[in-house]
Amino acid sequence: MRDHHRCQRQQRRVCRCPRQHPVGLDLSSALAVAPVVFAALVAAGCDPHPASPAALASVAEAVAADSWQFRGTPNNWAVTAMTATSATVFTTCQTFSGVSDPRFKIDHFGDWSESYPAQDFRVANGSYQITFNATAKQITTQAVASCAGGTDTWQFRGTPNSWGTTAMTPIAGTSRHSIVMAFARQDPSPRFKIDHHGDWTESYPASDVPVADCTEYDIGFDATTKQITTTVRSAVTSGACAPPPPPPPPPPPPDSSDFRGETIYFVMTARFFDGDTTNNYYNRDRIKLGDPQWRGDFKGLIAQLDYIKDLGFTAIWVTPPVVNRSGLDYHGYHAYDWTMVDPRLESPGATYQDFITAAHARGLKVVQDVVINHSSQYGIRGKVFIDHLPIKYYRPAGGAPIANGPYQGNLGDYLSPFREDNDNPVAPPWFVARQTSDPAGTTPLVDPRTGVTVPLAGYDAGRFFGVDSAGLDGQWYHLDGFIAGGDWESATPLQRKSIAGDAIDLATEHPIVRDYLDAAIEHYLDMGVDAIRLDTLKHVERGDVLSYVNHWKAHKPGLFVFGENLVKGTGFGSEITNDNASAVIRPWWYTRLTSDPANPGGGGDSGLAVLDFSLFSTFRDNIHNGNFGGIGGVLGFDWLYGDATRLVTFFQNHDVGPDNDFKFRFNGETWKAAIAYNLLWTIRGIPCLYQGEEIEFMKGAPQDIDGPTMTLDQTGRAYFGDHLTRDAIATTQAHPLYRHIRRLNQIRHAVPALQKATMSRVDEQGNGLSFVRDYQNGQSYAVVGLAAAQAQSFTITGLRNGTYRDAVTGRVVTVSNGTVAFTVNASSAGIYVLDGPGKIGSDGDFLR
Repeated sequence: MRDHHRCQRQQRRVCRCPRQHPVGLDLSSALAVAPVVFAALVAAGCDPHPASPAALASVAEAVAADSWQFRGTPNNWAVTAMTATSATVFTTCQTFSGVSDPRFKIDHFGDWSESYPAQDFRVANGSYQITFNATAKQITTQAVASCAGGTDTWQFRGTPNSWGTTAMTPIAGTSRHSIVMAFARQDPSPRFKIDHHGDWTESYPASDVPVADCTEYDIGFDATTKQITTTVRSAVTSGACAPPPPPPPPPPPPDSSDFRGETIYFVMTARFFDGDTTNNYYNRDRIKLGDPQWRGDFKGLIAQLDYIKDLGFTAIWVTPPVVNRSGLDYHGYHAYDWTMVDPRLESPGATYQDFITAAHARGLKVVQDVVINHSSQYGIRGKVFIDHLPIKYYRPAGGAPIANGPYQGNLGDYLSPFREDNDNPVAPPWFVARQTSDPAGTTPLVDPRTGVTVPLAGYDAGRFFGVDSAGLDGQWYHLDGFIAGGDWESATPLQRKSIAGDAIDLATEHPIVRDYLDAAIEHYLDMGVDAIRLDTLKHVERGDVLSYVNHWKAHKPGLFVFGENLVKGTGFGSEITNDNASAVIRPWWYTRLTSDPANPGGGGDSGLAVLDFSLFSTFRDNIHNGNFGGIGGVLGFDWLYGDATRLVTFFQNHDVGPDNDFKFRFNGETWKAAIAYNLLWTIRGIPCLYQGEEIEFMKGAPQDIDGPTMTLDQTGRAYFGDHLTRDAIATTQAHPLYRHIRRLNQIRHAVPALQKATMSRVDEQGNGLSFVRDYQNGQSYAVVGLAAAQAQSFTITGLRNGTYRDAVTGRVVTVSNGTVAFTVNASSAGIYVLDGPGKIGSDGDFLR
């Protein structure tokens, strides 16, 4: 007993001295724990005294069985043992009621020798789960509905309650608890955990549970399995989650009823002006470091709208903006998903919709380039898959590591976390599994077609980059193979075979294809697109084309649609002229409804316009040589078209140039380009200028890549934006052709006859060309003379009498006998307008 009294005197804090030998503890056990007990007694300030092993064993049992007691108003300050949930955490549920000052303390030994806190812990009346941490001497309380039956409690802690504690509701008869919680922008990263005691000593899961913002969830927790469930109840649409007020309606688009009043500036969006470097992207083919193929974007185009407007254009034609996929898809003609805009063109605050709205605000119309003839070799996202192996498994012969600019290790998309840009969800399961795995492309994959395991150096590149047309889905594609040789001049193969391996021929006559494409195009029309340029027109049978066009026009009355029917030669058809192909694949055929290619007048206007490739094809013989020879002959066939005044005219574009090979950017003297624009801005049709022509950009370069190693910077598709920077813009706008084209636009927009009238009295005089434009029987009337290398005198008869004013020089002529005579300076024009306004704009190097 002497040991017991000594311990009492020492006011111990670790143990209570044994009063007697505990029953059931043998000597060997006591001896085993004796050193530990001895150290504990010394640390606590006890004098252990050389005691018997039995006494030491008793002390050891007391240490191991440590406990803490609740004492407070609910139990009249008696002792209530707390439940140990771990070696150092103790808990109890207590109900405080019927007293004016509810409070409590936690007592170690039940004798107040060690109790916490120093002052009573006060609470409001109610039931609480009380937790005590014996190491930190910290008390936490959590209000609960009741302590009846000793129900366990679990706490929700997360961003909605600022990581405080909110008791979950126990589900009777189960180990589950639940709570309804709304995540409503309390934190940029909404998340939560479930905590047992409110002190983080036991919480689940190990990492926070992320959830969607602005969403109310029913959150469940199973205390046995520790599994958490989240079930969406509803969206939160109030408070911080309330939707923003609708933006003000965009300005109404310019009147689209008659596109003949417009002039068009054609941009290849990805190569025009870079407004956001974060969306730049290198295609895997033709890499030039420092010049990503995807470079320009809508942010850049929006920034340059005033540049285009200053040039005098009223409409902007943009290359197809839809999602593309191929090894070189920056141009937009390898469509993969027609329903979405390619993110490589968009930026926050500069989406395609933002561009359309900004263009309309400046009075500019938007022409969207559309492809219906073919899809990319990836198929159509969400609709149809074309069989390939994932490109990340391709290895070239020889086995050398792939090091291709940002494409290191393999040719899979370097910005995709799994190096796979073919994210088509309708791909077969084996392909889908690789869309989200194995970014290195090293895990063996068995080609399901051949049984060969890849990656394998030198394995058939066609399995990665080619297309087996016989294996295509016949609901979506024609199965006739690829165009070759004489197919280019024969309607059936031209319209049923694929143009190339990255342009797979769609079965445009099938309802499943038509419904998909029509719905997609309707969306862009609803966004505000004013006109459509239709790609690869001759590769789709006329009846199919018109079914699409008429559907779009029904959706948006007044829509202007023009198509690209490329022909190298005047191309009027073997039924009309000396041609090597039938008119049914020639441009004029698509503008008519006749069923007889030998009788254009047998059917009226189809309502579809075309690019004037027939006129363009003569430029290698006339403009290239500095004259207008042969122009009159081509204009003499205007009767073939449904309406020649709606032809879209051009000097060159992204595919072809006015040279013998139809291949290069114009490389002649500047004055020759100037007389080409004089012609296009004064004859029938809607003139169109391709980006950079106004400064002779990339003069003489091939329009597109030529040969196996050429990169875009060496072509007419080089990046144009360097000429539009703050430092360069003054030089750009001082170029003689820039000022020339701006003045031509001023003149054309001021004279309705130049916009909408048919041609008459066409006459090649010397090296010059003259003609009359008569709109609405004299409502607007212009007499035009165009000079080439030398000054040219013109005499034109059969005119309306009256006073004519030259829009170029301001000269005034009175006609009383139906004849006018005037002289035009070399490379200039005489534009005599009946009752016209006089001189328009300022003299330049050419118009003077």
